[in-house]
Amino acid sequence: MKIVVGLGNYGDKYAYTFHNMGFLCAECLADRLGWKFDRRECDSSIASGYIGGEKAVIARPLTYMNLSGVAVKQLLAKYKAGPEDLVVVYDDIDIPKATIRVREKGSAGTHNGMRNIIAEIKTENFKRIRIGIGRPPEFVPLADYVLSDVPKAERPAMAAAIEAAADEAEKFIRSVKN
Repeated sequence: MKIVVGLGNYGDKYAYTFHNMGFLCAECLADRLGWKFDRRECDSSIASGYIGGEKAVIARPLTYMNLSGVAVKQLLAKYKAGPEDLVVVYDDIDIPKATIRVREKGSAGTHNGMRNIIAEIKTENFKRIRIGIGRPPEFVPLADYVLSDVPKAERPAMAAAIEAAADEAEKFIRSVKN
């Protein structure tokens, strides 16, 4: 069992904001696998299927960003999965815009959604794929920045980063347990 969780905020007004990079990656991955987000469970919108005989789930928590851990904890319990079966995809202001970083474990940094996941599942030892959104311009509050739409001129570069993150998430769900 593999679980990919893309973090974001649900609703049209958040569709292409910086804070929705995880949702966009989850949608990209589901599209390439031919899976549909066709059900709701564990406070999440779910797409699922089988890869190499192993079930995989792609989830977009519906709890809003800062309570993402509630959904992740439910997903791990429902699917009897451990942190080693989980990858979380999310935006990160501490990484240059339109770049990605993959880590096997680590702190939440400045990300409240990740803080809540770590608090709920009581470990930092799970894989994460971070999509860089860069720092806000001077005098722009962080909350305003992350909830702002990605400017049209930056969308091609961000789309490439989303695709690269989906590549990493797909590698994860195609990997075989040792």
